[in-house]
Amino acid sequence: MQSIANSAFILDSVKLTLYVVCAYLALGAYARHAQTPWLLAVASRRLAVLALLALLVVGVKVFEDVVSRESGPIDTAILWFIRDNTSPAMVGFFTVVTLSGAGKFLVPASAVLSIWLFIARRQREGVLLAASMVSAWLMTYALKALVDRARPELWSDAWYWGSSFPSGHTLSTAAFATASALIAWRIWPCSRYAALPLALLWICLVGLSRLVLGVHWPSDVLAAVCLGAFLPLAISLGLDIYRHRSGNQMDWTT
Repeated sequence: MQSIANSAFILDSVKLTLYVVCAYLALGAYARHAQTPWLLAVASRRLAVLALLALLVVGVKVFEDVVSRESGPIDTAILWFIRDNTSPAMVGFFTVVTLSGAGKFLVPASAVLSIWLFIARRQREGVLLAASMVSAWLMTYALKALVDRARPELWSDAWYWGSSFPSGHTLSTAAFATASALIAWRIWPCSRYAALPLALLWICLVGLSRLVLGVHWPSDVLAAVCLGAFLPLAISLGLDIYRHRSGNQMDWTT
């Protein structure tokens, strides 16, 4: 059974990789053929496009597995592994970490930072952050209502609002951290080597905290990371395309 599960995982990974690569190459070929300025603008942002395609494909795959209830055994096994290998001190640490992904912190932080960006005349960055957070919260509410998945009851007896899928803490944190990293990159280009790793670290810690506390399934967290990072990347690319006015051909392959 284990070998069958491993083979299925490898096959799914190969298929997902092929989907991303084929979609990437198809978009590049169509952009070169159509010579449409906005398509060429998309084609010139190779890393952003690759990231968006990968996040979208993985997110859709996880959603499909959750709805079809195929992720249950793996989710349970991962949760028990985390439980058996986490000390009480680490539980206390992650109890504090998870607060950084709560609405009580992210809502005022998003509002203050957005207002500051508009005051500083960084309207595009302000729109990026505000739109990312609003869309993240709306998506969280919509998916929770649509999927209505029961939360784990393996050891946690704490009550939390809403269904388990997706992890609202993780999705909101991923959206805020990714948007903040992109904003920092735009305003202070030299920060690019620190902004994204710090954002990724924060997202991983908050996501892991939800598993350590036993209030979400791993697939809830993985989908939340994909969706939360996807939203600001897509909005940022959309804003760039909107501002793009050049009709010059851009090389997809360079």
